[in-house]
Amino acid sequence: MSNLFAGIRWVWMNGELVEFEKATVHVLSHALHYGSGVFEGIRCYDTPDGPVVFRLAEHIRRLENSCKIYRMPLRFTGEELAEGVCETIRANGLGACYIRPIIYRGFGTLGVDPLRSPVDVAIGAWSWGSYLGDQGEQDGIDVCVSSWRRTAPDALPAVAKATGSYLNSQLIKVEALTNGYVEGIGLDDAGYVSEGSGENLFLVHKDILVTPPATASLLPGITRDTVITLAHDLGLEVRQEPVSRGQLYLCDELFMTGTAAEITPVRSVDKINIGEGKPGEVTRRLLAEFRNVTGGRTPDRHHWLAPVARKPVEQAV
Repeated sequence: MSNLFAGIRWVWMNGELVEFEKATVHVLSHALHYGSGVFEGIRCYDTPDGPVVFRLAEHIRRLENSCKIYRMPLRFTGEELAEGVCETIRANGLGACYIRPIIYRGFGTLGVDPLRSPVDVAIGAWSWGSYLGDQGEQDGIDVCVSSWRRTAPDALPAVAKATGSYLNSQLIKVEALTNGYVEGIGLDDAGYVSEGSGENLFLVHKDILVTPPATASLLPGITRDTVITLAHDLGLEVRQEPVSRGQLYLCDELFMTGTAAEITPVRSVDKINIGEGKPGEVTRRLLAEFRNVTGGRTPDRHHWLAPVARKPVEQAV
């Protein structure tokens, strides 16, 4: 077993806590053969008042919406799923951690038709630090533009966080790692910038934030929305508009956002330095504000923090 999961004792499965070693699925489960599942990545943070789940309500809502698109009927309410997240954290004695709820077509029948396979739910949680490298936040990371395009919106709906969609992400990620980069950037079917293998993108040009629109075959990330909100709080202008590949090389700053990646500065694209080749002032300001919010050092003015210690019914509506 990977050291990543060392000490994890419980997984929430279909409403019950199951011992980690027994949290298994059948080899003929539909999801294994056809990628028929949807999932979320959620983070819990330590604060002076105890652990809190960041934007739990929004994550649960997106999970439900992904199920809706793929016609996966849920046997649990949003409130029950939110409590399942917190129960999993409490059962494993975790503070700051990463949470992975997944809803998938289980063992029932095979064939492309998913409708006769049961819909199962599982929630795991474990301690997970920096996704894009321990020094990424401080120094920035090196990325490339991938040769693999993002899937067209009329082929797979990017708005759904579906397991099968991440085969495309794997191609982008593996190509980047094989060529010595930390991450790759995918272009959409029209040749405009879409997103990373698991992150949204923000450019800074003359103190204006620019991010590709939701129509660019990207998942509208919850951390992306967080950054837009925090930027407005700081008086920064944000534009959602098409971004050409060339703009990546000429912007003043560039950073990636995501639940796993949080806010990670990019210092170079295709070995071309971004700005001065290090995290810029706007990126640092946003990152500091993000850390203040998630660490409970500033008031939770947007009601983003769901305490783990109590049932989060009021947050998951």
